[in-house]
Amino acid sequence: MSDVQVTCINKLPRQKTHEGITHLGNSTGKWTRAQVIQWIEGKTITFYTSVGGKRANIGVVIGQNGKYVRTYADGHWSDNLLALPECA
Repeated sequence: MSDVQVTCINKLPRQKTHEGITHLGNSTGKWTRAQVIQWIEGKTITFYTSVGGKRANIGVVIGQNGKYVRTYADGHWSDNLLALPECA
């Protein structure tokens, strides 16, 4: 299984919560939220962020508008993805 660090996101509109994330990426590529969800659920790729040297795994959450991605660290869902810069 591959392990990929996410360093940027695209979001529409930017001020909305996690459900507005459309793409996740890093310096080697960018993927749609649907692709990332499929890979996480299929256990083919794991994704994570690193903030201040601390790893936060990305998981799938089911909200009122369907599935979305969110980070999970120290037993709590967190907002690490929303702190990432925009992908090019």
